[in-house]
Amino acid sequence: MSNAIQYRITSTDAGAHLFEVSLTVANPAADGQVFSLPAWIPGSYMIREFARNIVQIRAGSNGKKITLKKRDKHSWQAAPCSGPLTLSYQVYAWDLSVRTAHLDQTHAFFNGTSVFLRVEGQEHVPHIVDMVRPAGDAFKRWRVATALPELKAKRYGFGTYIAADYDELIDHPVEQGNFALATFSAHGVAHDIVITGQVPNLDMDRLSADLKKICEAQIAFFEPKSRRAPMSRYVFMTLAVGDGYGGLEHRASTALICARSDLPVKGKAALSDGYRTYLGLCSHEYFHTWNVKRIKPAAFAPYDLQNENYTSLLWLFEGFTSYYDDLFLVRSGVIDTDAYLKLVAKTVNGVLRGTGRRKQSVAESSFDAWVKYYRQDENAPNAIVSYYTKGSLVALALDLTIRSETNGKKSLDDVMRALWQTCGRRFYARDGGKGIAEDEVETLFNEVTGLKLKRFFDRYIRGTDDLPLEQLLAPFAVTYADTAKNTKPSLGVRLSRDNGDSKIASVYEGGAAHRAGLSAGDRLVALDGLRVPAAGPDELLNRYNVNDAVTLHVFRRDELLTFTFKLSRDDAPQVALTVQSKPVAATRKRTAWLEK
Repeated sequence: MSNAIQYRITSTDAGAHLFEVSLTVANPAADGQVFSLPAWIPGSYMIREFARNIVQIRAGSNGKKITLKKRDKHSWQAAPCSGPLTLSYQVYAWDLSVRTAHLDQTHAFFNGTSVFLRVEGQEHVPHIVDMVRPAGDAFKRWRVATALPELKAKRYGFGTYIAADYDELIDHPVEQGNFALATFSAHGVAHDIVITGQVPNLDMDRLSADLKKICEAQIAFFEPKSRRAPMSRYVFMTLAVGDGYGGLEHRASTALICARSDLPVKGKAALSDGYRTYLGLCSHEYFHTWNVKRIKPAAFAPYDLQNENYTSLLWLFEGFTSYYDDLFLVRSGVIDTDAYLKLVAKTVNGVLRGTGRRKQSVAESSFDAWVKYYRQDENAPNAIVSYYTKGSLVALALDLTIRSETNGKKSLDDVMRALWQTCGRRFYARDGGKGIAEDEVETLFNEVTGLKLKRFFDRYIRGTDDLPLEQLLAPFAVTYADTAKNTKPSLGVRLSRDNGDSKIASVYEGGAAHRAGLSAGDRLVALDGLRVPAAGPDELLNRYNVNDAVTLHVFRRDELLTFTFKLSRDDAPQVALTVQSKPVAATRKRTAWLEK
């Protein structure tokens, strides 16, 4: 592989959080080789400009220094040379997230989009990476976790790894450290669980058993006959911290972050809320193995990693994934029906809480993800809707609609499998796959189900109507009821704690605070002369009734302001979903939906 792009990555100063990277090009472009680093990472729709973390960079060839000119914020061009051409650079890595890179004496993590410069014009050739163990006693027990194929390395060891091209190289995150490790098989495919961070009494056996159920259910969902997974190996890599949550999908792995209290404890059989949330996150990212990593919107086929890639279909790729993540918890038997319906009700309440859902459709939310969803401010609840949460309710409503109108002969499952067969399965095939275009989605839904769904798309996907979940759930023996008594007084705000103060994070449109003129950032000082604790004014408000007049003192920046106003009714929705035992025909429909 004389034409392969060669990388070497290590660290000579983990305390400074610096990766040392070298890149060698055997045959650089005759007119001066151009290098660039992606501006964003697939799955996280925001321009992050990773090149800003390159601290210093230099180029050389055959022992001579080669001039390197910066062309723009994320690309460089070397002066013409005969080769081989080597770039050496440092990358600052101190973002404790799943999106970029993080390095210290306890572990190293990186996505290729943060550390591997792209050799423009040679993205299609093999890319080889030599991962070198840092020197020093602190790193002697470190191992390597990645789904990247080994070339001259033992699994979990330092050494040389290979990718078929640049696209594959940057789609395999890497974790290095002294991590906990377990492996299970799901329909014949090895799945690794990697947990980094101190987690006392971690029950890896239980975690392996639960994830095996979820993974096998999803593999069988997309390939009911063959039970064939689209990857030869899969890695769940999790960083356990004091408080954290997040995940990012990749073609054969996922990078996750969670609170260590979310992970299962040996000897404790109860399913905690935190563990259920963690399993839902794993289920979500695993479902992405099919939906978005292989079933793609046309705008992502291929990705343009230097610029925004606009699509109005994230409600399908993220929202539907958010529907199926919890659905597979109940279908795999990890949680029961009651627990599942509580999760759905929580999502319903979250969506109904913000008035932004009346102003922005999920199609618009998808298109505006780059500038709105991923850059939310204090007014977000009043201005935008989440294509994740409302998108999951759109999926639920579509599933129930299809099942009802076809008398159970079709469902959303059939649509997802059709998407997999028509554009997902072939995406990495040599004969070429393609993403689904914006105007193809509704047609595919109609063809698969035999229904005419334009009215649904117009009202709930392209429009902003609330979904008729109460009517849709009734034929499945599920009761939808808003249990809010609407007698509790409220300021109509979302609060946060900040240095011992109760601080307004958002003011809900139409609430008491909105009408009084309170604003995000105001620090609550006293309510009718009594100090507002850092936890918020709820205990104080319990002594008041709706429409009672109160005086609230707040600091806005360094100015003390006084507001006198009437308390409003707490209009936060409290929807509850409960199972009915009759009629029998409806319970059978519910069983077919939740246990299929």
